[in-house]
Amino acid sequence: MVTEHAPRPATARGVGLPPSLSPGRIEHLAQRIAAAPDAARTTTTAPYTGLPLADLPVSTPGDVDDAFARARIAQRAWAALPLSRRKKILLRFHDLALARQNEALDLMQAESGKTRRDAFLEVIDIAITARYYARSGAQYLRPRRRRGAIPVLTHTTELRHPKGIVTVISPWNYPLSMAAGDAIPALLAGNAVVQKPDTQTALTALWALDLMHEAGLPAGVWQMLVGRGSSIGQTLMDNADYVMFTGSTASGRQIARDAGQRLIGASLELGGKNAMIVLDDADIDKAADGAVAACFPSAGQLCVSIERLYVAESIREQFIDAFVARTNRLVIGAAYDYSIDVGSLTNSSQMETVTRHVDDAIAKGATVLAGGRARPDLGPLFYEPTILTSVTPDMTLYDDETFGPVVSVYSYRDVDEAVAQANSTPYGLNASVWTGNGARGRAVAARIHAGTVNVNEAFAAAWGSIDAPMGGMGDSGLGRRHGADGILKYTEPQTVAHQRVRAFTPPTRISPETWATLVTGALKMMKATGVR
Repeated sequence: MVTEHAPRPATARGVGLPPSLSPGRIEHLAQRIAAAPDAARTTTTAPYTGLPLADLPVSTPGDVDDAFARARIAQRAWAALPLSRRKKILLRFHDLALARQNEALDLMQAESGKTRRDAFLEVIDIAITARYYARSGAQYLRPRRRRGAIPVLTHTTELRHPKGIVTVISPWNYPLSMAAGDAIPALLAGNAVVQKPDTQTALTALWALDLMHEAGLPAGVWQMLVGRGSSIGQTLMDNADYVMFTGSTASGRQIARDAGQRLIGASLELGGKNAMIVLDDADIDKAADGAVAACFPSAGQLCVSIERLYVAESIREQFIDAFVARTNRLVIGAAYDYSIDVGSLTNSSQMETVTRHVDDAIAKGATVLAGGRARPDLGPLFYEPTILTSVTPDMTLYDDETFGPVVSVYSYRDVDEAVAQANSTPYGLNASVWTGNGARGRAVAARIHAGTVNVNEAFAAAWGSIDAPMGGMGDSGLGRRHGADGILKYTEPQTVAHQRVRAFTPPTRISPETWATLVTGALKMMKATGVR
């Protein structure tokens, strides 16, 4: 059932490309792609208009092999540089990214269809990431003394060596954060990176690569290829020393199988069906604002956005009224400025999925409180922010990730039921809890099966806490980005133990039986005196 709702503010169709994205500039970035001069070409389109955007060379499996050969040579010299030199390059990249942000914003909007405010979050994200690892990397990578086997007599040190070449496969939805954000710690740790960004948003990733070279990164240390996974994916896997992948759970499973076959590591951030819980003591206005921020950034094409919303029965009607009113005020459209609240979907596949999920839910009895329809009057891939109720398990979007501007609202009787509903999914990427009592919110958060949980925030608090790990549980992936985990995963730990005096075999003048008695007594004494 579709309910009547207020007309949604919108902008006119027909926005063109900004002057910064001239054909010459686009071709300059395209030349950064590791591909032969006579390579086949592919054309991307602008989501806002459906018109051609960029003509890009397509890499072949042979180009992948060549890129790895160059990377092997470049990585050895890169790893030999003092960490202080690598750190300076990242800090210069930080400054350049902030200084040149307008071009990055234009690129992200042109390629992904997102709003400028959503694109800006990616710029500050990579600046924070570069600064954090440049300033904190030394403490993670330095040699560390460890307790030896025998106090005083065993000198033990843990060293960290780069993996070698890290393959990064990055998605289209957050093309700067996922491309540069995952490469930065890998580079600082002394690795080379061979990356396949999604073709649709390759220019944004290439912009980051171009800027890193301007900051002083040597040639061959970070390279990018463009092509379908079915064409070059296996060659990427066959050459990699480690894989960082962000994308679908189905693709992640295949990469995990391939990595396991080769006995190399992999970090996988995969799908999600994220939940938000509004407790009965929540400030309704703040929670409604939070729900808008949680559900509709980048037109819902965000792995940590909220698609399931659970509200205490006692405040359900008040919350829904506030949430719907705010959603209906959102401005949807296209503009290369900060005037728009919700932009476009990125590709026709997402439009098809969103439309199919919503239409299926409506046909089976769901109620549309806001949105529920495409907006071809604005452009080919615009879809209104949509709120549904009366969603039942037989509807596709009840369990399946939509990855669009669609949220289903449910009610619950008590906190135990809310937690059970939030956890009733194989995914476990992100969640949000809203309450007037911080301690209560943190207690509920700890019960939710998700890699990150935000209290009185949608996702930015956990994502922005870059000193803490971020990643998924269950079908949402393996491994973590950010914090110590985000850089140490790109290293091989090595233990070097120097034994100063022979201590593990008995001296020739002592019998094995006497030696066993002495060692047993020493172990008992160590326990009694608190030695760890």
